[in-house]
Amino acid sequence: MTLTVVVGASGSGKTTFLNHVHESHKCTYIRQYHNLRPYIAVSAIPNFDPTKLPYWDIYVNEKKEKSIIVGGTIAGQYMAGLSGGQRKLLLFELISQRTASQDNLLIVLDEPFAGVTDDFVPFIVNRLYEMRKKHNILLVTNDHVATLKKMADNIVTVSAIDRTKVKINGKAGVDRQLALLAMSIGDDYKHTANNSDLQFFLSVELSKNGGILNVVVFAIFVFSLFLLMFWDSQSGSEALVLIGGGMITFFTLQPYFLQLTDWRIFMIEEAEALLHSSRSMNKLLKTCLTLFLFTIVVFVEFACLEAVLSTLTTVEFFFAIYFDNLATLVMIMLLGLYTELPSQAVMMLGGMPFMFMIFFSTTFSPGSGVNGIKGLRYLFARFYLWCMLPEDMGMEGCPESNTLLYLMLASLLVPFFLVLYKAGIQLNKMLHNEKKKSSRLESMKTLQFAELQLGLFGEKALKNLKQIGSSVGTDELEKIASRLKETKRRSLTEKKILSYINSDTDSEKVILGKIRQVPE
Repeated sequence: MTLTVVVGASGSGKTTFLNHVHESHKCTYIRQYHNLRPYIAVSAIPNFDPTKLPYWDIYVNEKKEKSIIVGGTIAGQYMAGLSGGQRKLLLFELISQRTASQDNLLIVLDEPFAGVTDDFVPFIVNRLYEMRKKHNILLVTNDHVATLKKMADNIVTVSAIDRTKVKINGKAGVDRQLALLAMSIGDDYKHTANNSDLQFFLSVELSKNGGILNVVVFAIFVFSLFLLMFWDSQSGSEALVLIGGGMITFFTLQPYFLQLTDWRIFMIEEAEALLHSSRSMNKLLKTCLTLFLFTIVVFVEFACLEAVLSTLTTVEFFFAIYFDNLATLVMIMLLGLYTELPSQAVMMLGGMPFMFMIFFSTTFSPGSGVNGIKGLRYLFARFYLWCMLPEDMGMEGCPESNTLLYLMLASLLVPFFLVLYKAGIQLNKMLHNEKKKSSRLESMKTLQFAELQLGLFGEKALKNLKQIGSSVGTDELEKIASRLKETKRRSLTEKKILSYINSDTDSEKVILGKIRQVPE
């Protein structure tokens, strides 16, 4: 298979080139600063043998091989574990082991030597040699350029002066978009999902650093204070007790919910590095775990309400409190896990239901407000919860029956509209991608594309060109491949001759002797 190296000055767009290849074709992608959840225990990674790592003996000797974690920072929290360079080696060994049983994949690497000391460079070079036997490798580097150029089958040079063109193997003026399409060659990695993925998810997310333990400890502390300060509350104070319990639940769970944005970003990059089998499956599992944690905290809130006040103890009130809390927190969870919004946007937009509940539910201002605007109260679960209280709270327009049903429906409005929005975005994306795919396919059928891909990948590209239905006939493709192969062979021979000449210039006789030894 082939090794293609992308070179260029700082700021010329080398990483952008890789990102665009990644966007146009499914591939295994290791970024320069690749994110992994820092609380993952290395020994817990499924179908991975950490003893192949060149530094693993250190942790075996220190008896830390079971406890050492990936390390790093997530949601502002630093966790000590592997160093940055060790994580880079871990990623290399991980994709090396994962891809060993398959072939013809595209592996994209951004600055593989960044953060790695010279004593571990041979390890990375060795893994590159092993992987290139079965896969196409595309990488960017600013370090050890000479070493990689010697290994490379192709060299792509990008420039900040003209970002529409690239140089490939000395040929200048190659259209960048066509080059991106030509690089996008290889099969999809085939995951084999099994119970080990579920076990891995649970072992990582339920670990002491996964965030669940922090929520439990904080919940015990704050609800203990709640019991102390609201003990023996009197009938008629239900609204104040509910507000207190609801605020405690909100601020107990909010940090965990806000962490979901970073979790989503890290999980996506883990999938790119083949750490686990499915983004969708992991998002679904995280959603279930988050809702389970939410249910436990709400149950504790309800138990505390029952302990301090005997008027809110029915099952109906439990579900009312459950969905009222869900209405204020579900937006953060959905935006964090199922959108591409950054943390700040999730924090601002995710807090809107809580803020709007204060403004528009009229539970903080019964009977007040501008006519017409007050009608928005029917969209908020808190309004119906106040209607269910045994004491008359002065709420206008409370339903005569099915109040709990209205409350539950109101709490689900945000998820409903978000699902509709996501469905619309996905449909629009599918239509756009279909047009883009059709346009790309036409570009890939041209003679120019065929020559470029055959020049990069040789006869291995013939299968791909035949599959896409190239406008160039099969016989013509084989002739082009043969011609380019001969041209490349001569180029390699010339390089070896120059290498021999540069290594020893003592006499013409010696030089000629070396030239004769160059294989044809």
